[in-house]
Amino acid sequence: MGPRGLPPLLLVLLSCWTSVSAQAGATPAVTTERLNYTEAAPATLGPSVQPRPPGTSRPPGRSSGPRPTPVTDVAALCVCDLSPAQCDINCCCDPDCNSVDFSVFSTCSVPVVTGDSQFCSQKAAIYSLNFTANPPQRIFKLVDQINPSIFCIRNTNYKPAISFINPEVPDENSFDKLMKTSDGFTLNAESDVSFPTKLDATHAAKYEYGAHLQTSDSFLRFPSPLTSSLCTDNNPAAFLVNQAVKCTREINLEECEKIEALGMAYYSSPEILRVPNSRTKVPITVKSIIIQSLNKTLTRLENTIILQPALINAGPVRLCSNVVLEVKYSLTYTDAGEVTEADLSFLLGTVSSVVVPLQQKFEIHFIQQNTKPLPLSGNPGYVVGLPLVAGVQPQKGSGIIQTTNRYGQFTILRSTTEQDCLAIEGIRTPVLFGYNMQSGCKLRLTKALPCWLMAQKVESLLKGQGFPDHVAPFGNSRAQDALDWVPIHFITQSYNVKDSCQLPVALVVEVKWTKYGSLLNPQARVVNVTAHLISSSFPEPDAGNEKIILISTAVTFVDVSAPAEAGFRALPTINARLPFNFFFPFV
Repeated sequence: MGPRGLPPLLLVLLSCWTSVSAQAGATPAVTTERLNYTEAAPATLGPSVQPRPPGTSRPPGRSSGPRPTPVTDVAALCVCDLSPAQCDINCCCDPDCNSVDFSVFSTCSVPVVTGDSQFCSQKAAIYSLNFTANPPQRIFKLVDQINPSIFCIRNTNYKPAISFINPEVPDENSFDKLMKTSDGFTLNAESDVSFPTKLDATHAAKYEYGAHLQTSDSFLRFPSPLTSSLCTDNNPAAFLVNQAVKCTREINLEECEKIEALGMAYYSSPEILRVPNSRTKVPITVKSIIIQSLNKTLTRLENTIILQPALINAGPVRLCSNVVLEVKYSLTYTDAGEVTEADLSFLLGTVSSVVVPLQQKFEIHFIQQNTKPLPLSGNPGYVVGLPLVAGVQPQKGSGIIQTTNRYGQFTILRSTTEQDCLAIEGIRTPVLFGYNMQSGCKLRLTKALPCWLMAQKVESLLKGQGFPDHVAPFGNSRAQDALDWVPIHFITQSYNVKDSCQLPVALVVEVKWTKYGSLLNPQARVVNVTAHLISSSFPEPDAGNEKIILISTAVTFVDVSAPAEAGFRALPTINARLPFNFFFPFV
């Protein structure tokens, strides 16, 4: 019983306040270090658990499970200690630092080191520096940190969850037991690749970029040179990775019929899985076969039957015909990561002992289903006669917006037999690279049409609908690379005369381009585009009279390439020193 007159609830609050006040007076242990690292004894900052009298029940809301044992010793953990046997700057927990190092510290880069923040209570290592001491000292505190969240973890009933489980290493005694637990996999003696036994296409994964193309036995082989120029047949083909390689084979002409890599069946017989680990197979279809003779003439066969290499005796010379020289894979895929079609093209030839070792070429490219390849005006440089690639940049920093009609991206006025500007409005012709063009029409000025309206009409007629403000530097430039595109400099030239009608009469576009790249195969690159809108003044016609003026457009391509100069390496200089007695006994 408490003192008379105090209600029981007030007694409980006073008792709790007394307990908390007594514990709050406890201070955590502090270690001040000069040279050596010393772990301090932990201090308790939270409320202590008092022993429960016999016969009393456990308070509600408390679990009987054990408190999680810390997996990481935060007192020995130092996340900023990156250099072994060296002091890391501002790393107060680095045991390699001494008082001399502390004197150049500005602060502690990691002042607090804790473990799992989800626990309700955990150890925390606190580091600080005492710059008032001479020399400066490191202050270390190890305290119990309380998590204020009501969703923290107080007790654990699954101890493996707070640490990584060491996997069981198979040995001769446990191998059979592990094989029974891994019954979802099969081992293939012919390949190092293992696939799950669940081969249902509806639940199979999709091909991702760079994934190996699986076949019914292993994977689609794509011969490539690895460490040398020799062909390595065990190189896998990767999904969406276009490749074109050349490699050589050391062959014995007498055994050409027995070498699998020289026959068509080696490349056309595999069946590609539609998706990884699927039962649905996509056969490889031979689309074309081209025969190359010894004099390099090409002949395309009408049928696509599989031909085998054959050894032929041509007098004293022995030849091997129907040898695979080039292989081209063309795979069609969907946006869901499925392979739907596989086509194959061959170039076969005749090999003699003169051309041994044999060089082969392999290509593979992927085409998305229900899509058409985007035509280009060059790859990379512009091709003469193809349209100029242009577009509009709506705001600075955004991509280029282009019309789907590649022949309508940059156009000029088109001349007709009528020569009436108002009648041919909307009739345009594309600007073709390398073609200087000029067109025009006639405009009738009457008193009925006001000057300002006629000026707007003529300017719209010269520019057309959606005049571009950027031109692609190359024929294959991408719209998202807006910083590489060349802006069109639009210049307006006018001649003002008093009491006259000022009208645009000409649009002159000048495209400057240069040769880019090597001297053997230079590429055309646009470097500057300027559009001049020229206006002129005309006296306004009297009533009943009309005046005819000429409206013209012109495009000029100017080659601004610098004279090509072949570069040669400097001749080596010989810096040799003769021994001092080289001319003995003459000197």
